[in-house]
Amino acid sequence: MSPVWSLGAGLLLLLLWVRHRGLEAVLVHHRWIFVCLFLLPLSILFDVYYQLRAWAVWRLHSAPRQHAQRVRHIQAQVREWKNEGSKRYMCTGRPGWLTVSLRVGKYKKIHKNIMINLMDVLEVDSERQVVRVEPLVTMGQLTAHLNPMGWTIPVVPELDDLTVGGLIMGTGIESSSHIYGLFQHTCVAYELVLADGSLVRCSPTENSDLFYAVPWSCGTLGFLVAAEIKMIPAKKYVKIHYEPVRGLQKICEKFTEESKKKENSFVEGLVYSLDEAVIMTGVLTDEAEQSKINRIGNYYKPWFFKHVEKYLKADRTGTEYIPSRHYYHRHTRSIFWELQDIIPFGNNPVFRYLFGWMVPPKISLLKLTQGEAIRKLYEQHHVVQDMLVPMKSLEKSIQTFHVDLNVYPLWLCPFILPNNPGMVHPKGDEAELYVDIGAYGEPKRKQFEARASMRQMEKFVRSVHG
Repeated sequence: MSPVWSLGAGLLLLLLWVRHRGLEAVLVHHRWIFVCLFLLPLSILFDVYYQLRAWAVWRLHSAPRQHAQRVRHIQAQVREWKNEGSKRYMCTGRPGWLTVSLRVGKYKKIHKNIMINLMDVLEVDSERQVVRVEPLVTMGQLTAHLNPMGWTIPVVPELDDLTVGGLIMGTGIESSSHIYGLFQHTCVAYELVLADGSLVRCSPTENSDLFYAVPWSCGTLGFLVAAEIKMIPAKKYVKIHYEPVRGLQKICEKFTEESKKKENSFVEGLVYSLDEAVIMTGVLTDEAEQSKINRIGNYYKPWFFKHVEKYLKADRTGTEYIPSRHYYHRHTRSIFWELQDIIPFGNNPVFRYLFGWMVPPKISLLKLTQGEAIRKLYEQHHVVQDMLVPMKSLEKSIQTFHVDLNVYPLWLCPFILPNNPGMVHPKGDEAELYVDIGAYGEPKRKQFEARASMRQMEKFVRSVHG
């Protein structure tokens, strides 16, 4: 039988099976079929388009010239809204499904949509060590742009598709945050279009009240049109050390100890059960032992969290060298560990070698095609939550996560929280060491109820000044 006939017969059998089971049942319980056949190829096309676009814009140096024109267009839209009587709230016209957040915002259907098409790197200033970017520039785009020039930014949140605007208006963190703070603390200036249509630049010395109010404001103060971010020299590798730790108290003590060491460029923890974790510390370097180089970002490599788990199962420490950009985006291919629920065999060596180059599917496409049944399933039986709590409350926090959610792995990421003005600051007058605890996946707690559990978790976070 020819390949064409084989493919046709296979598709026919698939369609008959889908008709027998029902499309909704297949999409909910066997979503990997739709993801593998349609979303993975579409995701590749998305990536190719945006990479070619970014390359062309930079080679033609068109971004700085077009930026001012685009900003004027945004101002004109805002002034039009004002002339119409300001009857509705404004919001960005970017479709809700394009955002990385799993939340589906319905407000865009009833609010005045302001179209903001700002997705370019505008300027790399080596003398000031600052990069000026538009708000829709992604982390993958930014590191791909800066690394060949010998630069990076101090805090690079892992997922490729996270945008500068989202990380400023919401929050952004990385395993280097115990030195540099949150993403917002690496920014030196913002440019915003306010509700009267005016363009304003703010920094610690210029409109400082607005500068400190912007982070975590979720776009309520104005439309971000540009940001200036600090740069630091890039190095070729991250020398990373893996250390399994058992016992909750020892886990917390070890993680706290390593987070206080400024000689560690990176500190991260993956908690695989209530009393089992791997603590990772990394140092930037240009030198590497060739036999210990691990290009973990290559498509055929094991997912990072599974690779780390091997050290726990073998109960051994280890050291290896990961190329810097591979390290920065180490959780991208598996969307931390969310992809194992969508493609259960995604980490299988056969799948990785044959189809791993297409992974991951775009979160935006997953949202666009999820349907009402899957959306409700995620809302009621899935959590994607990050709680930021003082480091001194880490042990109590992990116990609370275990009782209320029972989701593993848990992601631990330390950060220093300076006593700056604005919405987010420590309780006291001094900078304080905090930790982000990320829970992503299906809770194993019996009788889990999403709304009640989240309210309980939020109550706990408030009680420890998180």
